[in-house]
Order: sequence, then C-alpha cells, then structure tokens
Amino acid sequence: MKNSIKRFDYRVKRVRNKIRGTQGRPRLSVYRGHKHIYAQIIDDTKGITLVAASTLSSELKGKLNFTDNVLAAKSVGNLIAKKAIEKNLKHIVFDRRGYAYTGKIKALADAARESGLEF
Repeated sequence: MKNSIKRFDYRVKRVRNKIRGTQGRPRLSVYRGHKHIYAQIIDDTKGITLVAASTLSSELKGKLNFTDNVLAAKSVGNLIAKKAIEKNLKHIVFDRRGYAYTGKIKALADAARESGLEF
C-alpha cells in the first residue's frame, strides 16, 4: 500500500510541475474521493480558489442518487463550467492530478467542455 501511495504522489507532482494556473488562464483541479468528486478553479499566481463545485454543493446535493459515478462527475463538470462562465472564466488549464484520463475524470472534463469551458 505504501508503494502505491508513493507512486501516486510522484504522478501528482509530475503533472503539477507541468501545469500552472495564471490569472488569464486558471487551473481546473479535480479530486476524486471515495464518495464524492470535487473540482475547483485556482489562480496559482495569487494562490486563491476562484470557483469550486462538488457533489456536496448545494446545487447538486440531494439530486444525485450516487455521488461517486460518471453521472455525478458530469454534473460536477456542468456546474463548475456554469459557475466559471458567470465569473468570466472561459479559458482554463486542466489538472487531472495523478489520475488517468478515463472514466470520471474524462466525464467531468468533457461535461465542462460541452458547457463552454475551453482547455
């Protein structure tokens, strides 16, 4: 178990070294927990979170039957895109953390793209 955690941490650091969010193009970071999916748009130059959404958000809470599947990821992607466009954030950089670009992560990214975000 410890080796798999070390490998994941290494992947997270490798991805993060290549991706930086700026004021003009902030970073969309995704975290996939065991029960919930979280996404936030971060300006790394100031170190602040501009927009956040998750399956625990008031807009989604109680509307999803399951909070850890592909459908929930699509809902979070749509919600984060809607909130970002309200704050005039259209161009972003996608940070998948160490996760493979399949399943829930891909569903969230595709839903955000379909809702108007460009990355």
